[in-house]
Amino acid sequence: MLEDSAPQAMPDTPAYRWRGGRLEPVTDVHDVQLDGLLGIDRQKAALTQNTRQFVEGRPANHALLTGARGTGKSSLVKALLPAFGEQGLRLVAVSPHDLVELPDIVTPLRGRPQRFLIYVDDFSVTPGDRALTALKTALDGGIEAPPDNVLIVATSNRRHLMPEFQSENAEYHWEDGELHPGETVEEKISLSERFGLWLSFPPFDQRRYLELVGHHLEALGSAMSADAEAAALRWALQRASRSGRVAAQFARDWVGRQATAG
Repeated sequence: MLEDSAPQAMPDTPAYRWRGGRLEPVTDVHDVQLDGLLGIDRQKAALTQNTRQFVEGRPANHALLTGARGTGKSSLVKALLPAFGEQGLRLVAVSPHDLVELPDIVTPLRGRPQRFLIYVDDFSVTPGDRALTALKTALDGGIEAPPDNVLIVATSNRRHLMPEFQSENAEYHWEDGELHPGETVEEKISLSERFGLWLSFPPFDQRRYLELVGHHLEALGSAMSADAEAAALRWALQRASRSGRVAAQFARDWVGRQATAG
């Protein structure tokens, strides 16, 4: 007698995390709004359009978000939930080292009316990593057809998802007058090309960084001033980074200090 293939019972919550071999409901979800994400209009438009197609049951692509730290990659993915949650979008956070369990993660999601984004944050793998094979299978589909209500969205600080080593240059070789990459580089490109939507997040320039500082100060009930601007630039210099994350950190420090001094 065949077993019942209906989806297993699980609570319908906005988000889940995969932990200890099971899906855990997440009810207190980090509230990030699309309107609050500045300086990434092109990336925002592309990912929201892809997600809109997905929740409406139209063809959509797995997405890879790469670029500098703190430029809004993770925040953009989180902001999709309040934007499309009422249309059935759900977020499933999966740690990179748990990607080997992707078949088990996807099984209880298959056939449900909701639309699930498998969210893999800060993802990178090394050659030979089992997660690499699991992800390739999930992106392209193995012997079992991939569910149409599941998409994968990954963020990475590495362009091709893997560390870059000097030794890889030695793998390049000439063939019939053409320069060809080695096996390691080919493997990296092969994985990244399996994502149909590929968005790059470059570092912010000084003008955009200060705009973000002003935005975060305003959200905390303060405002940009000449003193705040000078302090924000010193803050970024000390951290050798101009990013949305650094801007938010400065704003919290500045507003907190001003309140204490007052």
